[in-house]
Amino acid sequence: MRILHTSDWHLGRTFHRVNMLGAQAEFIGRLVATVRERDVDAVVVAGDVYDRAVPPLAAVELFDDALHRLAELGVPTVMISGNHDSARRLGVAAGLIDRAGIHLRTSASAAGTPVLLSDAHGDVAFYGLPYLEPALVKDEFGVEKAGHESVLAAAMDRVRADLATRPTGTRSVVLAHAFVTGGEPSDSERDISVGGVSSVPAGVFDGVDYVALGHLHGSQTLTDRVRYSGSPLPYSFSEADHRKSMWLVDLGADGSVDAERIDCPVPRPLARIRGRLDDLLADPDLARHEEAWVEATLTDPVRPAEPMARLCERFPHTLSLVFDPERAPGDPDVSYARRLAGRDDQQIAEDFVAHVRGTGPDEHEQTVLRDAFDAVRADETVREVAR
Repeated sequence: MRILHTSDWHLGRTFHRVNMLGAQAEFIGRLVATVRERDVDAVVVAGDVYDRAVPPLAAVELFDDALHRLAELGVPTVMISGNHDSARRLGVAAGLIDRAGIHLRTSASAAGTPVLLSDAHGDVAFYGLPYLEPALVKDEFGVEKAGHESVLAAAMDRVRADLATRPTGTRSVVLAHAFVTGGEPSDSERDISVGGVSSVPAGVFDGVDYVALGHLHGSQTLTDRVRYSGSPLPYSFSEADHRKSMWLVDLGADGSVDAERIDCPVPRPLARIRGRLDDLLADPDLARHEEAWVEATLTDPVRPAEPMARLCERFPHTLSLVFDPERAPGDPDVSYARRLAGRDDQQIAEDFVAHVRGTGPDEHEQTVLRDAFDAVRADETVREVAR
């Protein structure tokens, strides 16, 4: 069975205020063309179809167009909701859409209920594990401690239990939206950490033939059977070195996996340049970036006049301007932003306690802070889903 694995469309998202809807439509066109030209048997979309719980109308219309085009090809499509989607909204009319061969899996309770597709070698069971917010699904799975590993492990127990009841030789594919250990994140993914932990081990998915992952925006192979497709478009400059693609997966009669990367259309290359403004404007080696979307980091000791206007004369698609002035070693005048770079909310809060009190929080106080951050994040998730 030939499967096209994609994820993280983020329909409706912008890139530094640039409307990406046209580029997203071009990607949908490439996806549909690939399905038609490469004889794809099934499409899987591993979450984050939309960029937010209540997407703009234009994004919904593009999604609707994508579903119609896939349905017209007669190729089954299996989709799950991600942490950016509203599972309830995305799942509306799922039963009706199912009749058209578009299978939406947005409910945690259906983790062990597969979409069964067949080829000449028998059945392939597709299990959809939507993004499982631990605080919201721990009761559904009967786990005592709300954590990503515990709820995903419980969901996979249901998958393996159902698979055990299937005829011998039934192959299996799991769609999941999660941060799996070994994956490389970028700046454009929303933090999903609970209790300071966001990742789960790949071993959670043992026992299935292929795991189609979503959430991380870089295409990655964790094992031959566990892969991220990544987002089809860049959503932060940290993705400047990404090769945006989909996985074309051939699932053999014996469950073997052969995967090929299919490139996605590139609306405009990304470039990160760094240096003093006058040097950036004069450097001939930077000519290759003149038509790229540019993030410029200026290292001038004194902020130059009208830097964005001057940059745009040479790099008209400059979208981001960062100041990181050169300083002598030991110079205490380090910006607040630089002091916070790479530190999460928990670490920043602990540093604040240490600054105010003279000593950092003890183990109990660290737990209180962590629980408070988890509660706020879970509450934001509940309110977003309820919108």
